[in-house]
Amino acid sequence: MPKSSKSQNAQTLESALAELEKIVSSMEAGQMPLEQSLASYKRGAELLKFCQAALQDAQQQVKILENGILRDFKSDD
Repeated sequence: MPKSSKSQNAQTLESALAELEKIVSSMEAGQMPLEQSLASYKRGAELLKFCQAALQDAQQQVKILENGILRDFKSDD
């Protein structure tokens, strides 16, 4: 049975952000051929979608942990 693309591309938010930053830097340099730029843009869009989903999932987990009530953070100063 073939693996799903999600399990093949399992990564952390941090690794996805690092890859996205690398893509942005390469594209901003303006030295890529058109086809590589398009492929990089597509990969960047996929990474962005992954990061947004990961952050949304984390936010949902926090809401569940806080029993649906988000509170202001108060330091111990």
